[in-house]
Amino acid sequence: MPVNYATPAAHHLLPVAGIRLGVAEAGIRKKDRRDLCLFVLDPGCTVAGVFTQNRFCAAPVQLCQQRLAAGNEIRALVINTGNANAGTGEPGRRLAEATCVAVADLLGVAPASVLPFSTGVILEPLPVERLIAGLPAAQADLKLDNWHAAAHAIMTTDTVAKAASRQVTVQGKVITISGISKGAGMIKPNMATMLGFLATDAGIARPLLEKLVKETADESFNCITVDGDMSTNDSFVMLASGQSGAHFASEADAGWAEVKAAIMAVAVELAQAIVRDGEGATKFISVVVEGGKDVAECRLVGYAIGHSPLVKTAFFASDPNLGRILAAVGYAGIADLDVDGVRVWLESEGESVLVAEQGGRAVAYQEADGARIMQSPEITVRVDLGRGTATARVYTCDFSYDYVKINADYRS
Repeated sequence: MPVNYATPAAHHLLPVAGIRLGVAEAGIRKKDRRDLCLFVLDPGCTVAGVFTQNRFCAAPVQLCQQRLAAGNEIRALVINTGNANAGTGEPGRRLAEATCVAVADLLGVAPASVLPFSTGVILEPLPVERLIAGLPAAQADLKLDNWHAAAHAIMTTDTVAKAASRQVTVQGKVITISGISKGAGMIKPNMATMLGFLATDAGIARPLLEKLVKETADESFNCITVDGDMSTNDSFVMLASGQSGAHFASEADAGWAEVKAAIMAVAVELAQAIVRDGEGATKFISVVVEGGKDVAECRLVGYAIGHSPLVKTAFFASDPNLGRILAAVGYAGIADLDVDGVRVWLESEGESVLVAEQGGRAVAYQEADGARIMQSPEITVRVDLGRGTATARVYTCDFSYDYVKINADYRS
């Protein structure tokens, strides 16, 4: 079960004018499950995205990158689960293109205006005939208020669907933001297997949206790690329909700061939900690194702690073997780190315990205090590097026996 997370009720997920969603059961890998999702965008929407940095990036990722780079007007997204269409070479690219052509024919739009997304098993050919056969049902299901169903239709090993909505009033207009994400394993920053789709009825000029999607990813999906494995298919896409009547072309525009903050909040909620539902997770861990010379070195330390199997298994066992955290700080890659200036705390539910300082164990620290905090389902590891004012935050989870079981049985 996810750590302190439940899918929002359908009525809490707000429709975004100009964007309709439809789902279907296409039987792409398993029968009797929603595994196909369509987004249909009204004319005038702007779209931007960021994608995995894995060099074996999937065929649909390659196609999305090409179409967004070309500046195409995007009219539809098509998402399938069960098969990643990754590690499939040129045949996989042809199947991704065939998917787009089928969607375009169905909707009466240009194939180049369709973006494909896939998630699931790698190194297997996409059963495109099943996908295409499922498209009419997904089209028939298109509605504005279908975010709850869409969140379920993009799941793979997720145990719960992940979704969020916000509203903010600026320029005298009510602006709506809704989003969904999926992911539970193969999660690592630099587009940590996850998919994320976030839509707003604000009008956002393409250059501003492209900047926003990168900044938002850096503060959300690039701050999470479950197992340190970077997927071939990671994609985070923003859609802006403009139908609220509020429009933004510059960061100096009135109300932009409020809209940006609300979009960031939705993305962080979706990213944290992925970690809370990490495969086999029993604890949600925030790693806060402060006192760095810059954000980059704070993130190095945060990722080193968050990726470490030794740290993560210690948290699963509530075993205060916290030398593992010090070791991760030490090998993170800060060559001139003065370890005598580093301090480490464990924190939970308002309680804070200083674990290490001056190069070793804090004088007042008792293992019973560490063990007590580690039993909490929500824990913060706070590290002060003592060398500057920069701060970064990384979200991770523990490793349990179930992580091995889930991944050993993934293809069965």
